[in-house]
Amino acid sequence: MLTKRDLLRAAAALVAVTVIAKPSRLMAQNYPDILEAKEIAEQGFIYGLPIVMNYAVMNEYAIDRNSGQFKAPFNEIKNEPNVYTYKDTAIVTPNSDTPYSFVWMDLRAEPMVLSVPAIDTKRYYSVMLCDGNTYNYGYIGTRATGGEAGDYMVVGPDWKGETPAGIKQVFRSSTQFSLAGYRTQLFGPDDLDNVKAVQAGYKAQPLSAYLGQPAPAAAPTIDFPKIDKELVKTNFLDYLDFSLQFAPAQDNEKEIRARLARIGIGPGKTFDFKDLPLEHRLEIGLGMKEGQRKVDEAVAKAGKTINGWQVAGLPGDSQHYNGDWLKRAVAAQAGIYGNDPEEAMYPYTRVDGDGQTLDGSKHNYTLTFPAGQLPPVNSFWSVTMYDGKSQLLIKNPIDRYLINSPMLPGMKKNEDGSVTLYIQKDSPGADKEANWLPAPNDTIYLVMRLYWPKTEAPSILPAGEGSWQPPAIVVAQ
Repeated sequence: MLTKRDLLRAAAALVAVTVIAKPSRLMAQNYPDILEAKEIAEQGFIYGLPIVMNYAVMNEYAIDRNSGQFKAPFNEIKNEPNVYTYKDTAIVTPNSDTPYSFVWMDLRAEPMVLSVPAIDTKRYYSVMLCDGNTYNYGYIGTRATGGEAGDYMVVGPDWKGETPAGIKQVFRSSTQFSLAGYRTQLFGPDDLDNVKAVQAGYKAQPLSAYLGQPAPAAAPTIDFPKIDKELVKTNFLDYLDFSLQFAPAQDNEKEIRARLARIGIGPGKTFDFKDLPLEHRLEIGLGMKEGQRKVDEAVAKAGKTINGWQVAGLPGDSQHYNGDWLKRAVAAQAGIYGNDPEEAMYPYTRVDGDGQTLDGSKHNYTLTFPAGQLPPVNSFWSVTMYDGKSQLLIKNPIDRYLINSPMLPGMKKNEDGSVTLYIQKDSPGADKEANWLPAPNDTIYLVMRLYWPKTEAPSILPAGEGSWQPPAIVVAQ
């Protein structure tokens, strides 16, 4: 099964057989020299990584019915009645706090209207709108719009129609295909039926259906290219080339788009590199590998290191990135479809407080929150365990993938009022099992989530500069 980690590594392994796209007279045209082609390939990989990652998820969730991860066709909502487990592999670092709902939207023919029911503000929910550029361009939910019922319209980049009466807000995607990702808080296993009732109130429909009018002419049928980790080895730039036709260039993209066009990437530029000289193909492969190296390095250094945790406000909208393609790639690789800092913060780590790699095969660890110093949130917080290599949830004997604040009443406190989490592959014993976060028998990747973080002190905001800091993970004594 293709995971996004596979996708990244496979793309980085691109070799001399690189194929990008089509005509054979390319070398007779103004094609860049070897060094410039390498530089463009490096920049193109960094720029295109989030776009290709998004396409891979969209393909598995909304296009390829045999992917094993298929959810629903475009413009239909899919409610997941459970939280994610180790069996869910399409998205790296998935949360296991909030059952998801998804609507992959095709906005070419007409807008979509997303309707939400009234939801008790004690139950956190959010609808994150994320387009094919991985820009978070809008929110509906507890923090953003409150608990009232409402109808919201999502339009494509070229929409010029009028806003109907009854629509509370209009959100514009920068691409013609876009995702609405819903998170609905689950308070515990016995709360699942209540979450299902909330999800049943979510509604997604084309604007014509909302208005009770005839539907416009359907958009042209698309032959979506299949994607898997083997194809990514040779076709990364093909997928970027394909995706860009649905993403009109924004002002801050014109320079990189022009450079990509020099090697045949972009709308109307579909070329084939099969008859390029071998050294050109090799240089393009090396350029892409260098792009991957720079992304890996930037992920490891993102934000500010605090007690071993990386604290960064990575995701955001187009203005947030403002043409910083490396920042956008880092956000996607660290955890695609992450929230804006105001919606959720994600301290993450692969090391203990001394900077040593977390490894469940070598050590047991503890994470202790001092009394009165739990993560400061308006909603809830969690600490989730992932495999250090794949960034996926791990199979474990108690089917526990995280510890979160709704679990606190069942957990044991220390005599001084602090709370200790036991991070290890084997049970710490029956008396401590309520506080056990099972670890893999290998390297560890941990992500803390603070949903709707408080802005008044103590706060984790602004990212990396806040008055609250995540405590260090230490080797158990």
